[in-house]
Amino acid sequence: MTVLKAVAAAALVMGTQAAIAQSVPTAGATVIVPAYGEVTAPNDQAVATLAIEEQDKDKAAAASRVNQKIKQGLEILKKEDPQAKLKTQGYYTYPVYPEDRPLPPGAAAKPRQPTAWRVGQYVQMTTTNIGALPKTVAAAQKVLTLNGLSFGLSPAATRKLDDARIAATYKNLNERIASIASAMGRPVTDAVLDTIDYEGSGNYGGGPAGAPAPMMARMAAKAEMDQSVAEPSFEPGETTLEMRVVGKVKFK
Repeated sequence: MTVLKAVAAAALVMGTQAAIAQSVPTAGATVIVPAYGEVTAPNDQAVATLAIEEQDKDKAAAASRVNQKIKQGLEILKKEDPQAKLKTQGYYTYPVYPEDRPLPPGAAAKPRQPTAWRVGQYVQMTTTNIGALPKTVAAAQKVLTLNGLSFGLSPAATRKLDDARIAATYKNLNERIASIASAMGRPVTDAVLDTIDYEGSGNYGGGPAGAPAPMMARMAAKAEMDQSVAEPSFEPGETTLEMRVVGKVKFK
């Protein structure tokens, strides 16, 4: 009996929907149809940030060691991955002061003098040689530290996937138009696309389109200087590219 009641209820709902669709005139109706598409691909590009920091009472000595090790690190990176794009950035120098201690009653505070100087610099490496990345990083970690690592899609891979992303979004739009036409009791051939707003940028777009998914969470590692470093393990993961489209559909 329970099954028969469920079937009867479903039939009643379908009959009611059909009756509503037939009773409401849809000739000349305009329907705004949002759609969505996405494509996923393995990440083929890595951006690694390596760094060096030195501290010394002599500011010049600290800077000299930083300059020397950055130079050594760059030479290692160029040797291990000749195709990588390298960029030095974030050179900094600042004083290190002793901890503040409570002054005796009535004592006047004296100007603080730095006890040391801290000097550092960063190197950014962008590469599509994912297979050699662990070896490259391990070699560089003999001199530098790995401060950050992120994976994503290269510009070339993004351009290649764009056609598939557009096609997937347009397919979803057509599927939704067909579903809406069926719900209205109209053949899909009665629907005519008046406007197609890719990225949903119009007033009826419902907000901006999804941009390429953010890169994977940054990873960090550190090694002792001038020692052999075991190769780290990396998983590049994948990136999903998304797109929204809004269609303005008119029914005959």
